[in-house]
Amino acid sequence: MASLPDSMRAIVQDVYGGPEVLHFSEVPLPELRHHDILVKVAAVSVNPVDAKVRGGGPTGQPVAGAPKILGWDAVGEVVALGPEARRFRVGEGVFFAGDLTRAGSYAEYVAVDERIVGHRPRTLSDAEAAAVPLVALTAWEALLEGMEAQRGDAGRGTRVCLVVGGGGGVGSTAIQIAREVCGLGVVATASRAESRQYAREMGADAVIDHTKPLGEQLRALGYTGADYIFSTAQLSGFKEWAGVLNPLGKICCIVGGPEAAALDVSPLFPNRGTLVFELMFTRPRTGVGLEQQGEILDKVAELLDQGVLKSTAMHVLPWEQMAVAHQMIESGHTVGKIVLTL
Repeated sequence: MASLPDSMRAIVQDVYGGPEVLHFSEVPLPELRHHDILVKVAAVSVNPVDAKVRGGGPTGQPVAGAPKILGWDAVGEVVALGPEARRFRVGEGVFFAGDLTRAGSYAEYVAVDERIVGHRPRTLSDAEAAAVPLVALTAWEALLEGMEAQRGDAGRGTRVCLVVGGGGGVGSTAIQIAREVCGLGVVATASRAESRQYAREMGADAVIDHTKPLGEQLRALGYTGADYIFSTAQLSGFKEWAGVLNPLGKICCIVGGPEAAALDVSPLFPNRGTLVFELMFTRPRTGVGLEQQGEILDKVAELLDQGVLKSTAMHVLPWEQMAVAHQMIESGHTVGKIVLTL
């Protein structure tokens, strides 16, 4: 194997601000921790969290630890192993969603704990594979762990999952996992024609408009309510979600912040409803159950190779257009995932 360089190109930010603060820089190759692997990056995808971190302080204020490398979703090839890394070999293809507390994947190389890494799908292109990890982990953890939906198809036609925001990367992946892995009937919400069509293509049994009363639309479809509600939206809709939740049902949200602190959960009490939150970065940040993320990604890769699940990559750009990708993600009107290739 050719020797590794001492430095690499990366897209970094030195100050907080809009997409214009992102720029190329030459930075040292990352050092490997005990369980790390070094991955040569082939493609990355952009998620809303990328833009939130980029603009997470007053415009122009220096970023702690600058230059900061953003980005977490990535696919690439293992080129070096840390002293205790045993899960992969040099030359293997991998994909992962990374760790919010470490340097990200907007770089030619990235160091990542092998326990949160999966073997990449063999049948997908780099761009297709890069779109998967963060959204798949979020949806899988929310449905099968947070809301405790079971694997198998015994519930199809009897238990229903309402996916609020079915046109985005997380929502469209949740539609697939709810239907194909958990065996649930799936109703998705979307307000634009393009996103409604996309949600149907991803496997939703029906699509309703979240700008209109949900209960009326569910009843018109013949549903009394939803057994599971997975929401990618702001918590302002919580009272309405609780109103359409079936007895003993569960709601999972992926948005926290000040809205969560002020949330009135009393509407859940009469029907013994449950509210849980999902944050994919909890395991990498805390070190609790790290191996489970690698195992989930291996399962997802197998399902992708079998054609059971589909990548949600919809927009592919060269990584020189990272600022454009951030503008797109912040517009709130993208369908599926935005991917950049190196």
